[in-house]
Amino acid sequence: MNKKDLFFALIVILLFAPFFLSDTVYSSYVSFNSAHGMLTSFLKFAILSTMGELLGLRISSGRYYYRGFGVLPRAVVWGILGMGINMAIIIFSTGVPAFAAYMGVESPGQIMEGGLCLDKVLLAFGISVAMNSIFAPVFMTLHKITDTHILNNGGSLRALVTPIKMGEIMQHINWRVQWGFVFKKTIPFFWLPAHTITFLLPGEMRVLFAALLGVMLGIILAVAARKG
Repeated sequence: MNKKDLFFALIVILLFAPFFLSDTVYSSYVSFNSAHGMLTSFLKFAILSTMGELLGLRISSGRYYYRGFGVLPRAVVWGILGMGINMAIIIFSTGVPAFAAYMGVESPGQIMEGGLCLDKVLLAFGISVAMNSIFAPVFMTLHKITDTHILNNGGSLRALVTPIKMGEIMQHINWRVQWGFVFKKTIPFFWLPAHTITFLLPGEMRVLFAALLGVMLGIILAVAARKG
């Protein structure tokens, strides 16, 4: 572990320690998140998922940054995507129990609000399956497109105001890796169980946990980049 690794670890500790050491800080977070859910989603994903990408870059290349990587535009894009993830969490965590009730499951809403039990785990798994089948592939592909767009613009903030060449970028995506690894392996073996845990958590903790999973996503992207 070199000095840069120690510095990165120190940043992580300083970022999270206050939430564990101070009830006031944690209570303030819960209150602010309740009042400004979309804004906190933007901030959480902009910070945590970008850190995940930096960690993924460290794993894949041995460095945390290179000229043209585009930390700031990546953070902004992650923030926007994070708001979309928050929206998806709300939609699927509400819609799947409603569908379960439509299919004859008794009081699925109460089950999700109650304590841990087999029925709650099954419902959480169902929500995860729906979200990862319908939303995740589109999200992952969109992230790949925006990531490529940022690199094509030299990592500058200009990428945020330059039209994305969607068709051209999609033509050059390595769909063998996108399907064979990102979709076919990471969704069933990682994201399905990870998001099952997400939906077992209290509502105010779900987006934060999803953002923390962004660190793992950075590692997954690094592995995918190596395969590509």
